[in-house]
Amino acid sequence: MRERPIRSFVLRQGRFTPAQQRAFDQHWARYGLEITGRPRDMDAVFGRQAPRVLEIGFGNGEQLLHSAQAEPAHDFIGVEVHRPGVGRLMNALAAADIGNVRLYNHDAVEVLTHEIAADSLAEVRVYFPDPWHKKRHHKRRLIQPDFLELLATRVARGGRLHLATDWAEYAEHMQQVLGEAPAWRASAAHADPATRPPWRVQTHFERRGLRLGHGTWDFVHERI
Repeated sequence: MRERPIRSFVLRQGRFTPAQQRAFDQHWARYGLEITGRPRDMDAVFGRQAPRVLEIGFGNGEQLLHSAQAEPAHDFIGVEVHRPGVGRLMNALAAADIGNVRLYNHDAVEVLTHEIAADSLAEVRVYFPDPWHKKRHHKRRLIQPDFLELLATRVARGGRLHLATDWAEYAEHMQQVLGEAPAWRASAAHADPATRPPWRVQTHFERRGLRLGHGTWDFVHERI
């Protein structure tokens, strides 16, 4: 009997509003990507050749929307399992007529494994993944050695990995796992985890955490 893989997320869909449903009805054909089970030709998807950035777990899409507008020379692939956030982002993308974003409403590991070609990404961004703060749940954390190994097969040499968290213990875990990952080295240009890089905006989620007394840590590494 095949073992079920450990998931790094729980589907808490919350309320799916009529506006979010309309987003899927009206905009999924433009922005959505269905799982095909084989590496996609992203040049064909976007209609151009450009550096590609994958954001995993984009939540309500606030950061991804900003990135697409601030970095028009890049193409962005967003992955999020929660449909309300995907719907909300599609409405915002359509309202701004943004063309350099495509979205998966699916598990990130499966997308990376089956949909993303080797050495095809310029960067991967994982902002505020679930910390699974209870010790018995630590195995569910997304940032693990095998996940970093998978990312290393998809990010081109010289490409970038950017992780952010507002949980001190998870920050320690990230730093340790990254330090032991042979395919990644800390970026000399962004060596201080306490300093937010300029391309990451301070989201509503983060500001709420700061008001509660949380710190934030950003880890920027380069693919060797």
